[in-house]
Amino acid sequence: MVNKFSMWSAVVIVAVGIPHAQAAGDLARKCTGLPDLVLGTDEAGYKVSQSVYEIETGTCYKLEIKSSGRKEYALRGGDLFRNIWIRKLEAGGLEIKATHLYELEFEDEAEAELFFTPIRPGSFKLTAEGLEAKGTVVTFNVK
Repeated sequence: MVNKFSMWSAVVIVAVGIPHAQAAGDLARKCTGLPDLVLGTDEAGYKVSQSVYEIETGTCYKLEIKSSGRKEYALRGGDLFRNIWIRKLEAGGLEIKATHLYELEFEDEAEAELFFTPIRPGSFKLTAEGLEAKGTVVTFNVK
């Protein structure tokens, strides 16, 4: 009897001591708009309009990504894409619902809207393949 009591006491003590995530309502509705991310804001086509985003887990966000068309941008965000829930991606008149993204490629001037909710805290990068050293890097700091 002592072993069962001790085990349940430990479970209750541990469960009470763990902070729980609290959210009220639908986490995918009423997305907060982030400042647009424009790729290629300089003449060379490497700079981005926003290099850092400060966001929080459990909040839905809408990010509009715009390509200037100065370069071909293959945006990769492996760690970012693994740590967000993707509600949808809108591009070219389409609404795409996917569980995961690998890359967003902009070959010409174009726009895409990403609706997402961060699920894990951390600092995650979104980079344009081959252009990282030239400054085409965006950091998402998730609290």
